[in-house]
Amino acid sequence: MNKDFGVRARSGTFRSGTGLFGAGLFGGTLAAFSLGAMLVAGFAGTAAAQDKAMTIKLATATLNDAQHEWMKRFAVMIEKNTGGRMKAEVYPASQLGTIPRMIEGTQLGSIQIWVGPPEFLVGVDQRFELLSVPGLFQSEQHALKTIADPEFAKAFLALGANKGLIGASLFFTGPTAFDMRAPLRNIAELKGKKIRVLASPFQTEQIQRLGATGVPLSLGDVLPALQQGTLDGAFGALPVFSALQYQDTAKYMTETGQSYIFSMAVMSKRWFDALPADLQGIVMSTNKQAAAEAIPWSLDFLVDQRKAWAAKGGEVIALPAADKAELMAKLGSVGDDIVKTKPELKPLWDQMVAAAKRSR
Repeated sequence: MNKDFGVRARSGTFRSGTGLFGAGLFGGTLAAFSLGAMLVAGFAGTAAAQDKAMTIKLATATLNDAQHEWMKRFAVMIEKNTGGRMKAEVYPASQLGTIPRMIEGTQLGSIQIWVGPPEFLVGVDQRFELLSVPGLFQSEQHALKTIADPEFAKAFLALGANKGLIGASLFFTGPTAFDMRAPLRNIAELKGKKIRVLASPFQTEQIQRLGATGVPLSLGDVLPALQQGTLDGAFGALPVFSALQYQDTAKYMTETGQSYIFSMAVMSKRWFDALPADLQGIVMSTNKQAAAEAIPWSLDFLVDQRKAWAAKGGEVIALPAADKAELMAKLGSVGDDIVKTKPELKPLWDQMVAAAKRSR
């Protein structure tokens, strides 16, 4: 009978009948009860959906450095700023795959935010390599002011939008350095060496002009290659090498500082576009908030890691003044020379150069 009344309740047809309860009366009562139950269930489902926090995955290749710190701060901030509507899971040290796989995951939406040097995005847009230019930035503060320039920052962060990526924030890792298996006390000692670089012609061209060979590698492959001797050194920033304990294999750190390593947080466009408008605004403001805190942290971390490198048995080497001058003479035209061969880089290149001039 319950089955029969259920069918009739859905069809809207009720018959009079006899028995302890009249069929019509009982059917109407059951229909009203069913409707009420469905409404209650619907409201409960909506409330449950609202109560359930959205989980977002943050990924990077490094560990215990400025990129990792950015993610940790963002994770705390986003939960607070959204009132618990969002919670972040932090995956450092390439836990979600190599850098190319993490970038692909971000484009597809399985990873919501990836953090890393923009040079790894040259396959998405070649203009991401521009920040590797040597000789443009005169100091850490000059570099930071340039990337914070509103006109340049807006243009740079917009580069990946047509390839599924939204630039969220730019921050700082440190000046460039060579981490070597053997001491590098003058630039002549680079000749014939195999050096890991980021995947950018702006870096490979620098290494070539110094008589060495640049080998682009994802970060997870660098330490094994140094241990095996297939690499003689790596070009990057001291805080990354120190945080990953490279000093046991390549203890000689020569800070050359002709250019700077930056980091960028990029979001999945597919994920971001599906968010409600209020959450989109909170996510963007939280990105900038995390970067604003990560920058002073990274400057202090750089000072600490120079000390830590030496304390752990490494050596920090400074080039003689004559060698530094020779280095800059050889590398100073890298940016202009590459841009001449790649006219698609020139508009943003001109914006960056103008921002650097305004920031001096």
